[in-house]
Amino acid sequence: MSTSDAPTPRRVRVHHLQAAKERGERLTMLTAYDAVTARIFDDAGIDMLLVGDSIGNTMHGHLTTLPVTLDEIIVAARAVAGAARRAFVVADLPFGTYEAGPEQALASAVRVMKETGVAAVKLEGGERSVPQIRALSQAGIPVVAHLGYTPQSENALGGPRVQGRGHAAEQISQDAVAVTDAGAVAIVLEMVPAPVAARITEVVRVPTIGIGAGPQCDGQVLVWVDMAGMGDWTPRFAKRFGEIGAALTAAARDYADEVRSGTFPAAGHAFDA
Repeated sequence: MSTSDAPTPRRVRVHHLQAAKERGERLTMLTAYDAVTARIFDDAGIDMLLVGDSIGNTMHGHLTTLPVTLDEIIVAARAVAGAARRAFVVADLPFGTYEAGPEQALASAVRVMKETGVAAVKLEGGERSVPQIRALSQAGIPVVAHLGYTPQSENALGGPRVQGRGHAAEQISQDAVAVTDAGAVAIVLEMVPAPVAARITEVVRVPTIGIGAGPQCDGQVLVWVDMAGMGDWTPRFAKRFGEIGAALTAAARDYADEVRSGTFPAAGHAFDA
């Protein structure tokens, strides 16, 4: 059977995420910002694709995620959701689009859902974001919460630092319970000590997705350029599962060499009159 004739795989939905947690099956998540990588990751069987505001510092050349706009997220999310046939696609609400309160959050989330076709939105913050999460959930919009190191607050946190050590562990645990009670369908735990993340995973009824939070979370997420080895540097919590950056550099050099030497295009790359 050709690829075009293959049946469309079953779409991952909220209840599948919950069922995976209950069965003890680990969930997989990667960021994606365009249709090409979304289709590749979807075909590879990745369960969840995150159109993250990390697009700012991975694709747009910003130093942080703060400059990313809602319009930029919408364009990227539309491409990813359109390409994915199976994965549960989540779009970030970027900085400045939900902090003012539930009304602003709902307006932003409604735009994302209507204009992109994603399955859920993600926002940062624990107890402070409960009113927003509750409003979105009551409106029928699935919400993924984000606790621990929250990049949109990096200026207040003093940069990318581990969160939840010592007495702060209790606050993150309280935040996790609060966002779950407000209706969050999953929780991303970023740069949280592994024992704290394990305890949260045990306590909350929704899946936890770790990034630098140890092996006991219900799933894991990585920024795809870190996972694929696209740059010279990789965060401590990430693993390079390939060296795609080096392969792409080699391909570009080979292309340039053949163009300059006149060996490309060859006869087979041209059309007859």
